[in-house]
Amino acid sequence: MIEKILAWYDTCGRDLPWRRPGTTPWEVLLCEVMSQQTPVARVIPAWESWRRRWPTPADLAEASEADVLRAWDRLGYPRRALRLRECARVITMRHAGRVPSGMEELLALPGIGPYTAGAVRAFGFGKRALVLDTNIRRVLARLGGRALPPPSLTKAEEALARDLLPSDDARSARWNQAIMELGALVCTARTPTCGSCPVAAECRWREADYPADEHAGRRRSQAWEGTARQARGMIMAVLRERTSADVAELRGMLGDHPRTEEALDGLVADGLAVASGTRLYLAGSLIP
Repeated sequence: MIEKILAWYDTCGRDLPWRRPGTTPWEVLLCEVMSQQTPVARVIPAWESWRRRWPTPADLAEASEADVLRAWDRLGYPRRALRLRECARVITMRHAGRVPSGMEELLALPGIGPYTAGAVRAFGFGKRALVLDTNIRRVLARLGGRALPPPSLTKAEEALARDLLPSDDARSARWNQAIMELGALVCTARTPTCGSCPVAAECRWREADYPADEHAGRRRSQAWEGTARQARGMIMAVLRERTSADVAELRGMLGDHPRTEEALDGLVADGLAVASGTRLYLAGSLIP
């Protein structure tokens, strides 16, 4: 099975810019944080811009919060931008400006969890590491007979992934990339193209005639209209463009949006905006 997926990847894997030779561990870290819940097509131009503007952690560490938030633009979840800046500062102060390669050191960085740490170790340093994103978990679940993995990562999933992980560094890093790509392109959540899958004959989910998702009732819907996230995005778009805005004007812009006050308060609480008098300012901008 491993050989089939690796051979498929060699032929069908996408030529993404961060997969090219010479990509630094810092650039891999940028990519992984940007790619969380964001389509690749939107990540590529942002990643290219950030790597040119802040090619090292030290460069980003010196940037203002306002510049970082503006550069983040519409990638979504802008707190990730501030975490990247915090991460850059810690790397600069504690690791002499070099992204660490050890799992414990990576996990100690602001906003870096087990997946991102494993991905940086595997794809940034070419080391053996467990990488379990949504795509990999879905492929492994279907090979085991389930439509989709459980909502939360389980010990059984980790054990299976470790059993399949090749023992040597280079091969294990390539395996992680290959099975992740298979989930992204072929074994997709809604419309898998089983006819293009290199391991379709070994898929127990397909063999069982595609049983339904046993965890469907536990999954949260990804609503957008009327959410605080939508309202926050609208406010942040104004602040990125104009630096500040009158709060009454923002309320008027949002009209009867049900989460306006929650969004205004949340942006301040999360450090993305600063309230001063009757105005809201983009974090890191100069307040008169």
